[in-house]
Amino acid sequence: MDMANALLGRFLGAALAASLLLPLTGCTGGGDAPRGAGDGSPVVVAPGRPGEGSRTLTPEQAARQRPDDSPNAADRAYVRRMIEHHRQALAMSALAPDRASADGVKRLAERIAAAQGPEIGAMEKWRARYPEPAGAPGGHDHGAMPGMATEQQLRELAEARGTAFDRLFLSLMTAHHQGAVTMAGEALAQGNNGAVEEMANEVVAVQSAEIHRMRAMG
Repeated sequence: MDMANALLGRFLGAALAASLLLPLTGCTGGGDAPRGAGDGSPVVVAPGRPGEGSRTLTPEQAARQRPDDSPNAADRAYVRRMIEHHRQALAMSALAPDRASADGVKRLAERIAAAQGPEIGAMEKWRARYPEPAGAPGGHDHGAMPGMATEQQLRELAEARGTAFDRLFLSLMTAHHQGAVTMAGEALAQGNNGAVEEMANEVVAVQSAEIHRMRAMG
């Protein structure tokens, strides 16, 4: 299993675990003998809230009480836009080996590429699992994505060498990461899908840490 499949599996697995009630065969009070519904069909034991006992439900009742995890427009927009956002980070990081002078900058670029490449793969697989509905918006929306470097800034970065590259790379990538954290926060506030929530939380955790590291390096 490649890294993208592993990431998507982790995201989807966490979302499924959070959304499902506890599916167990019921037991009589403290005994080991399994108990089903009155007609012998299986039951689901749903844990109660703190201080409350568990409830016994039929599978149909449990299915109706599961939270709706369907992706909404905010989930789809986040994944679509973050794929493009990550791709720009990979393009910027690919310049570092031949242009950066500081080993710390080169290692940072390597870490960004190692993390965001598989994340793109996981997000593309998510999009394949949840295709865009007919008539959904698409295409490129650079201007709507915070932190994206302009074409002029990318040209300046490609032309820079040595310490000038290091300074510009750290400046642009810090802004880029801040934009990604902003986008992730919007997805967490407005989205509905558990897998997207896991992806957004990962972005917030990893890229916030990298922002602190880059500010210390600058």
